[in-house]
Formats: sequence, structure tokens, C-alpha cells
Amino acid sequence: MAEQGKILTAEQESKLRQPIDSYVGGIQNKINALRKDGTDRVIEIQSTLDNLKRDRIYSAQEKESRRAKLMAELEAAKAVEAKNKAEVDKLIADAVAYLKAHFDADYFQAVKASCAAERAQAQAKYQAAVSQLEQNHQKTLASLTNPNEIKDEKYVHKNRLFDAKMQLANDLQAIKDRQHAAFQHQYHLIDMLRMSKFTFAESAAQRWETYQYSFNQRDFLLRNGLYLAIAVIFIAMCFITPVVKGFPLLTVNNVLNILQQASPRMFLALGVAGLIMLAGTDLSIGRMVGMGMTAATIVMHKGINTGSVFGHIFDFTGMPVFARVLLALIVCIVLCTIFTAIAGFFTAKFKMHPFISTMSTMLIIFGLATYSTKGVSFGGIESEISGMIIPKINGFPTIILWALAAVIIVWFIWNKTTFGKNLYAVGGNPEAASVSGISVFWVTMGAFILAGILYGFGSWLECIRMSGSGSASYGQGWEMDAIAACVVGGISFTGGIGKISGVVTGVFIFTALTYSLTTLGIDTNLQFVFSGVIIIVAVMLDSLKYVQKK
Repeated sequence: MAEQGKILTAEQESKLRQPIDSYVGGIQNKINALRKDGTDRVIEIQSTLDNLKRDRIYSAQEKESRRAKLMAELEAAKAVEAKNKAEVDKLIADAVAYLKAHFDADYFQAVKASCAAERAQAQAKYQAAVSQLEQNHQKTLASLTNPNEIKDEKYVHKNRLFDAKMQLANDLQAIKDRQHAAFQHQYHLIDMLRMSKFTFAESAAQRWETYQYSFNQRDFLLRNGLYLAIAVIFIAMCFITPVVKGFPLLTVNNVLNILQQASPRMFLALGVAGLIMLAGTDLSIGRMVGMGMTAATIVMHKGINTGSVFGHIFDFTGMPVFARVLLALIVCIVLCTIFTAIAGFFTAKFKMHPFISTMSTMLIIFGLATYSTKGVSFGGIESEISGMIIPKINGFPTIILWALAAVIIVWFIWNKTTFGKNLYAVGGNPEAASVSGISVFWVTMGAFILAGILYGFGSWLECIRMSGSGSASYGQGWEMDAIAACVVGGISFTGGIGKISGVVTGVFIFTALTYSLTTLGIDTNLQFVFSGVIIIVAVMLDSLKYVQKK
């Protein structure tokens, strides 16, 4: 059989690899000898110094004495390392060049061909087994007359087919493992030579191989199925819009408009993402935006305010414009943070579900804002403020940079601070986090306070983008957009799972979809249907991933 001739036994594969291992191994021995009193000694002394800092057995004087001795030895070892560096680099270059010349051609391609032949053989073996099982099954059925015995035979046959399929899966996985191990062997040798230092191309090749090796179609569709569906819908709209409306959808100007509209909403989504990470939510976001917009418009209003707050008419015209802008930002942040802190306190202290605590603050905010202002709009803000804070530079809206800064800051908080690590821990398992010494109360309060700061920034930025016209009713329904963006972006309602990149993706998806549907002239009410379908599918996929892990 032609295919059979290509299949390598373990001994044959080892024999193909032996010259490579011998050549590189000989060089590795020379390198190890050169590193013994140099690089290896440097690493050993540095580790000893680190341990000495944490060691409480020795007195301060003894520590200093040992440290001075170790530092002298370290300098001597570094001198040996520097002396041998050129020779070591030359040997490494020789070994790597040999690997590039021989590994793929003399070894890996043969293993790859062998694995391909083995896969074909496994498939043929499976087909033969299934065919034989079918023949046996039909023969057995022909000899049976009792309905119960026929039913039992069908059940047994089904199990046998399943066993054959599982055997095929095991065989294919073993072949996949063999090819992956052969591929990785080259990088194992390079790892030993360079002490875990790889070039960008080598790292990229390993990542791609690992991705192919670990790829699972079902998991891929669970993680990305919704994104793929939305991408198909968006591509379809890009083709439909020129036909229906007579102009293209995907233009630079439209993309910038989408990013511009998404920027204030990014602050809101980043804020509520932290609460969803704690398996919570926030229903008060829209009313926060309305309150912040109203407060910011009052402070930055052009001229004396025509409307009143609890019967009092404010006049900030005596203040410099920049001072008014800064005051408006402070007022927005303070107001939003006060109410999120209140909701956070009841959630953290009394274990109240955020759905209830934030619904309560939503009603309080809307009631106070509407009663105090009589629900009127406060007009526009000073015209120069927009150009001062979010100017357009050669057509580029700099409001996008504000959103980018928020993404970077929140990403840093989530991934590089103790609070961020505690946020993941509490979201994943609050009881375990508490036992390990994490204050669940303060982590919860911190998440709510951070959300309030972001809501304040977002409402202030939206006020400037819209040039004012703040009213208590502004922002209605925005909480749904923010929560939906997080869910679509992979922030799990089960808690402790999510990435900032997912939040950013979710915000862009919803903003782009809304913009595209509006451009096509789709009724606003139907747009809610699209959003609802996307949300329920996103939560369904998230639930499937959770059930699968369980």
C-alpha cells in the first residue's frame, strides 16, 4: 500500500531525529560548559540574593556581610559571562542555522507526511469498522422476531457505532499529538540554546501552531458565532445600502461618526462592566446620563439659565469658560459617584442584589431631577467649549481619544492593580475571596465608585458632544445599550469572566449596528428587535459556555 509506506514507526522517527539531536546536543554541551561559571552562576547568585532579602534568620549585619560576598561573586561571574558571550552567541547561531537547514527538510516533513498517511489509514479503518458493524447488525436483525430483542439490538448497534467513532477520535488525537510534539521539538532545542528567548517570528510560529493544535470548532463557534453573524449582517448592509440609498455605508466619514457616537457610551459600558464582573448590573445608567447632562448644561450654559433647580436660577457667566468646564466635570462625577456609592453600599453591606439597589437609585435620580427642573431642557452650552475639549483636527474627532484614554486606564486597573485582581476573584467566587483575605465589601464599593466616575465622565462628554440641551429624560434606555455591549463583548453575568477588549468590541458592534440601521431608514422600534435578538443570543451563548464548564 502506497500510504502504508509513508507511515513512520516510533523507532524510524527517532532515527530521523537522531542526527539533529546529536549535532545540536554537542553544541549545547559546549554552551553549557561556557555558561557554567558565567551565566548559570549569575542566575544562581541573583536567586540567592533575592532569597536573602526575604530571609529572617540572619541579622542585618550578617545579611550585609553575605550580600557583599555574593555581590563580589556576582561581578566575577558576570565577567566570565561577558568573556564567553561572543563564543556562546557564535555556537547558538551555528546550531540555529543547522536547525533551519535540516529540521524541516530531514525530519518534520517526513513526520508530517506520516501523520497524513496515518489519518487516512484511521479513516479507512473507521469506515471498514462501520461497514462491518452494519453487516453484522443487519444479519442479526434478520434472525430476530421478538420486538424487544430487535429494540435491544438497535440500542447495542448504536453504542457500537459510538464506540467506533470515539476510537477514531482517539486515533486522530494521537496523530495530532505526535505531529505537534514533532513541531515543538525544534523550539525545545532553541529554548535550551537561547534560555527561553525567541525571535518575534519564532514566537508567532509557535502561537499559530498552538492555536491550530488546540482549535475546537464547537468552542470557536460558542466564542465567536455571534460576532460572525453580526459581521455577515453588517457586510450585507454594506452591499444593500448603495442599492437602496444610493450611497456607500462603509466610508471613512461614517466610520468616524460611529466612533464619535461610541465614545461617550464607552465610558458607560466600562463602568457597568465592573459591576457585571461581580455578577451584578446597573439599571440607573440612563438616568445618571440625564442627571449629568442636566447638571453639566446648567454649569456650561450660554448666558444665565432660563430654567430653575428647586426654584433657584443659576448664573455661572462670571466664571472663565475653562473653569466652568472643569466645574461641570467635577459636578457630574460627584453626583454620579454619590448615587453609585449608595447603591454599592446597600449591595455590599446587606447583600442586596444590584438589580434592586440600582433600580431604587434610578427612580430616586429620575424623580429628583424631574421634580427639581420641572423636566425642562436647559438649552445649549457655550459654543467654544466643544472646540476646546473635543475639537476636530483635519476632520478627525478627538472625542475618540478620550474614549481611548478611558479604555487604557480601565484596562490597567483591571489587569495591573491589586483591585483588578480582587475584582476577578470576588466576581468568580466571593466566599473563596473572603476566606483568602480579600474584602468583598470594599471591592464591591470600589467597583460601584469607579462606575460612578466613568458615568460622570461619559455624561459630561456627551453634553459637550451634543452642545448641551440637557434634560432629565435624556439617556433613557442607555443602560440597556451599555449592559448589552458588555454581554455581547463576553463579560459574563456569572461573574469573574471578561476582558476590556470585549467591552470595546461590544460598544462598537451596537453603535455600528444602530448607525447602519438608521442609515438604511429602519424604524427605531424595529431596531429594538435587532438589539433584543442580539442580547438573548449573546446570553444564550454565555450560558452554554458556563454549562459546558460545569
